[in-house]
Amino acid sequence: MQTVRLDYDDGVGLLTLNRPEQLNALDLAMKTDLAEAIAHVQADSRMRALVVTGAGRAFCAGGDVRSMPSGPDTAQQGRRRLSDHSTWIAGLIGLDRPVIAAVNGAAFGAGFSVALMADFVFAAKSARFCASFGRLGLVPDCGLHWLLPRVVGMQRAREILFTTREIGAVEAVELGIALRSADDAQVVEQAMAFAHGFTEASAMSLAMSKEILRSSWTADLATVLALEASAQGIAFSTEYHQNAAARFRAREAQPFPPQAWSGRGTSGT
Repeated sequence: MQTVRLDYDDGVGLLTLNRPEQLNALDLAMKTDLAEAIAHVQADSRMRALVVTGAGRAFCAGGDVRSMPSGPDTAQQGRRRLSDHSTWIAGLIGLDRPVIAAVNGAAFGAGFSVALMADFVFAAKSARFCASFGRLGLVPDCGLHWLLPRVVGMQRAREILFTTREIGAVEAVELGIALRSADDAQVVEQAMAFAHGFTEASAMSLAMSKEILRSSWTADLATVLALEASAQGIAFSTEYHQNAAARFRAREAQPFPPQAWSGRGTSGT
């Protein structure tokens, strides 16, 4: 993989978009590398959580305009160009473990989408989120129409998508786009520390809960209750639950959640 870097740190993967001179703009090579990296994470049970960040001074500046065709696409060509290279999107959104985006600098266009593909977003003070597609007469893509309304609601999503205005770190926290903000020098460190907190959690219960949450947007209550019952039946049967229940009855300390989380707020700086 030439355009992304995947590192491992004691139970947590760190996926770095690695085209800093291009502000980590997405081109075909990066989309291919992302698909490969995400598949690797999915297959590696050692990685209990994943942090995604960008090398250099930007998270991701969006699609690489310079790599796009200089002449007009036909509608069919444009559609195929996106559709044929979108497996990485479903792969990242559907990853069966917690994903944390550490957003440094610009998260523009498709970079905004990438940030929202994560379960949690940590925004550096320099972070700027922008659905910039309309500035080039384009339509938001990489799932942004699906992702953004689920975070901020439909009316606010329209305002952000249609106006193409920029959102800083403080407002991102206020809108729920980011979980918390951090100094630039510490955003990856804080995201990694948060990710490490999941290494002692039940991988099975987290994976099933993520799946049910995704389904809950389109499923009715009866379906969600059925999904919960099935997942709970599996969870009850796991060794993790049996050991945790035994520790609870014996009034012994549990390995999850970590003590560092106690009393910590879930938003803000």
